[in-house]
Amino acid sequence: MKKSNKQTAAVTELKNKIILVTGGAGSVGTALTKKLLEFPIKQIRVIDIDEHALFKLKRECDDKRLRLLLGNILDKERIDMASKNIDILIHTAAIKNIEISEFNPIETIDTNVNGTVNLIKMVMKNKPKKFLNVSTDKVVESSTLYGVTKLLGEKITTWAGIHLNPPTKFASVRFGNVIETRGNVFEIWAKEKSNNLPLSITHEEMERYFFHINEAVDFIINSIPLINTGETFIPKMKKMKMKELLKDYSSQYKVIGLRKGEKLSEELMTREERKNAIEKKNMWIIKPKN
Repeated sequence: MKKSNKQTAAVTELKNKIILVTGGAGSVGTALTKKLLEFPIKQIRVIDIDEHALFKLKRECDDKRLRLLLGNILDKERIDMASKNIDILIHTAAIKNIEISEFNPIETIDTNVNGTVNLIKMVMKNKPKKFLNVSTDKVVESSTLYGVTKLLGEKITTWAGIHLNPPTKFASVRFGNVIETRGNVFEIWAKEKSNNLPLSITHEEMERYFFHINEAVDFIINSIPLINTGETFIPKMKKMKMKELLKDYSSQYKVIGLRKGEKLSEELMTREERKNAIEKKNMWIIKPKN
């Protein structure tokens, strides 16, 4: 089968490279690691604070090119060791759960903001070729602490893309909800259904952008060759009402009310960003303003 231009570009970009993935034993990180090992990379290093998740990844993916590193992105010495001689850094580590982040603001700010700053400082020292930050649509008109911290992560990455290039090129990817990730509403619905309970939704008009984990991983990988000066890459995603989605699980549901800071609808870009975004077949690209 003939490879697409995107696949060819990704193969060329990743060939013989050493890659570090932060939060690489999480849902997206695990799927990303497995996919990257299908490419002719030299080595992939996964750093994560979850020992059991690293153990599971090892059992699922026994490859000599895989290095499993137990560590925290707040530990400067650890990430410095982890990043020696890397070519590409993909940053997925974050505190993501809205309820947990709202109740633990100091820890959330530490991980999502200071952790990202630590990584950028490390990049300034060890000088990999590229840095890709994985962000979320919750940054748009942020109403939650999680969204605000991830917005700061985007801002820092864009700043670095403008001012620290060369030698390292920086960018972010920003997308909505990934269906197969842990701790999401589908996990809650599955448990409620198994216990013959009505499914929980926060509001009948709640809607979100969704795509599958393989789509998220492909988007991340295909964005790597495009990284240049602090861009934000946003996939074209489908927005769906939660009430329609739950029909695949059950016809019975209960409305539990919006969580603190939660919006009825999320957007992928602000109005200002949309006016200035470059539209491609499958994505928008937001170029930084110098």
